[in-house]
Amino acid sequence: MDLLIKKATIIDPESDYHRKQVDVQIREGKITHMADEIEGKDTAVFEVPDLHLLPGLMDVGTVVGDPGFEHREDMYSASKAAAAGGFTALACYPNTQPVVDSKSGVRYIKNNEEDLVVNFYPIGAVSEKCEGKDITEMIDMYQAGAVAFSDGQHPIQHNGMMMRALQYVKSFDGVILNHPHDISIASGGQLNEGRISTMMGIKGIPNMAEELMVQRDIYLAEYTDSRVHIANISTAGAVEMVRKAKKSGIKVTASVPALNLKFTDQELLNFNSNLKVLPPLRTETDRQALLEGIKDQTIDFLTSNHVPLEEEAKKLEFSFADFGAAGLETAFLLSWQILKEEVSLEDMVRLWSRAPREMLKITLPTIRPGTLARLTLFQPSIPWQVDPKRLYSKSSNSPFTDEKFVGCIRGIINGRKSEIFDR
Repeated sequence: MDLLIKKATIIDPESDYHRKQVDVQIREGKITHMADEIEGKDTAVFEVPDLHLLPGLMDVGTVVGDPGFEHREDMYSASKAAAAGGFTALACYPNTQPVVDSKSGVRYIKNNEEDLVVNFYPIGAVSEKCEGKDITEMIDMYQAGAVAFSDGQHPIQHNGMMMRALQYVKSFDGVILNHPHDISIASGGQLNEGRISTMMGIKGIPNMAEELMVQRDIYLAEYTDSRVHIANISTAGAVEMVRKAKKSGIKVTASVPALNLKFTDQELLNFNSNLKVLPPLRTETDRQALLEGIKDQTIDFLTSNHVPLEEEAKKLEFSFADFGAAGLETAFLLSWQILKEEVSLEDMVRLWSRAPREMLKITLPTIRPGTLARLTLFQPSIPWQVDPKRLYSKSSNSPFTDEKFVGCIRGIINGRKSEIFDR
């Protein structure tokens, strides 16, 4: 696409134009010219107040229902929702039907992304059908385009399976993603175990269910000298374990869902099933530890933890509702609203653009002439109100109804493709 973006502030520490307000000329998907003033001849012009250009955001661990669960989300609707949330790239979990546990599954994702505005990066399954029994041919999937390996929504319970997976990917410097959730300890739990679960009379999920698995994965990463990403931690104990592991030189990274930075289990006293998520919302002590982990970079990046579900799976008694919330369209804005007094826009670029790609060893986008345009268009001080009727995800299990955010995503540009929203 050809477009002239006027008076945009560049937020990219790798660019010579960082923190400068310039005009940006894009032709045939590439940034061709950046200057204080560019004449807009025979080119569409985009100019809005307080516009900032960020290197395209990336979400890791997105659940997309395609193939098999297209009634929840397909690649097209996920792409639209991602663009509305500012993402130019998604690394999607393998929890589809069939599971992405072979090179043909990886190729399905890659072949079907070609006409979409967002890039999809497949995460291949560690075990066949994500059942935790037989290990997959990860080298074949890696060569076909898988960027990482995980059983996604099915945490790897078997210690030997996890160890072998770490040994397997070490041969090509791959990474294993695992959500730390010991099912044998958390069995039947519906929310964080503590005062709130007791008051509600519902079985809780103890911190130990997460922390035991975090410690196991750190031990195994150290033993195998391989790379592990501990996905979506939620407890103060887990943050401290990752902090100590990093100081010891163990190859560990960690992420946190944006939702866990905002809410605690106190919010569940009204039995709001759209806030029934995994990892569960924890206590204020845990939430503060997550924020501290972001500030000292113990936590590498943030995620949307996007789990689309049909209405029939959520509008049930709390104990019977499925876990998960739709988050692609609100995650970045939510994190900005929470963190803007504590971190800079440069930090937000690290948390949502640079660190996810560094972990996955994907080429980092940058904003300078001669590069492919992979841009998020963001107005940090312009308010935006969620309209549930105008969300793009197929699923309506968002915990935000008529929420007002300070910050507005105006769209993305991803090479020759773009999605600009009128807000």
